[in-house]
Amino acid sequence: MSPWKILFRYIARQFFGWCSSVFAMMLTIVFLLDYVELIRRAGTKPDASLLTLLELAALKQPYMAQQILPFAILFGTLMAFWRLTRSHELVVARASGVSVWQFLAPAIAGALVVGVVSVMLFNPIASTMQRTYENLESRVLHGSDQKFTLSNSGLWLRQSDEAGNPSVVHADRFLLREKALNNVMFLFLANDTTLNRRIDAKEAKLGDGVWTVSDGTQWIAGQEPQPFESMTVPTNLTPAKIQDSFAPPETMSFWELPGFIRLLEASGFSSQRHRLYFDALLARPFLLAAMVLIAASFSLRMHRAGGTTLMIAAGIGSGFLLYFLSYVVFDLGLSSTIPTVLAAWTPTGVSWLVGVSMLLHLEDG
Repeated sequence: MSPWKILFRYIARQFFGWCSSVFAMMLTIVFLLDYVELIRRAGTKPDASLLTLLELAALKQPYMAQQILPFAILFGTLMAFWRLTRSHELVVARASGVSVWQFLAPAIAGALVVGVVSVMLFNPIASTMQRTYENLESRVLHGSDQKFTLSNSGLWLRQSDEAGNPSVVHADRFLLREKALNNVMFLFLANDTTLNRRIDAKEAKLGDGVWTVSDGTQWIAGQEPQPFESMTVPTNLTPAKIQDSFAPPETMSFWELPGFIRLLEASGFSSQRHRLYFDALLARPFLLAAMVLIAASFSLRMHRAGGTTLMIAAGIGSGFLLYFLSYVVFDLGLSSTIPTVLAAWTPTGVSWLVGVSMLLHLEDG
């Protein structure tokens, strides 16, 4: 085996070892904090036993693992290269003619592999568990169930009036600007199970606490069909409730998102949030690789410049600065101030530019 292959494997082992240790430590801390927070929120909820809260905390961890992964790569790489630098192993490698880009290659390749696996294989598992978490949290902590469903058969809503009487609404399409449903059907239920009234209409416009239904027909149990030009149906829905209560992008896998985005747009809803999340998933492997570059730029020169604590603090600070930048840019993307592709890829692009420029400035390899 060539010396380069031996060095490649050695650096890769150091990278994966440190990143795994940091990742496990961070995930343990997050799990404990989540569990304590759930206990605090549960308070007087009768269904919120400690075992149920433990289940909730466990279901949330795969999603949280995706959120902390870039930081685990950053801090793990920082520690791995700091140890290799302190033990002068990289000094020997540099003296033998190995450039900084060559001994960074194992870590960059490892980060890309971790990113691809996390997006394509781990993300579907995490999204399924996050969906289960949100449904269970809604039932246990908020006392409500999912009311909105979007499928190829159209839009299904569950609503109630001021007296709490339930009804189900189906429509082919929702026009967000006009706040109107096209080809709508209302099913009125007695005791949540018995159908006692139905309305079919071409359109229903959402107003302040009512649907204004036009050009339709009403069926009441035991009576003849009754055509009408206009009537009102009480509701507790608003456009914001309808838009925000569909499956959030975090509960949908990487493979499901493109189809759901097309379905949202075909049904008249904004897909901005889901598109941004999907583009961010596409950028994830390259973001993890950029974390390696940033960590290396802070850790490779500690033995020469001194100030170990200051350099580590600078590396950690750069990670949180990137996190803040990501949220600012994502908010701009959600508000349609900038395109979603630009919002999703800007943190990754900035990280690559910063990491490469710092390494070119600080290293002669």
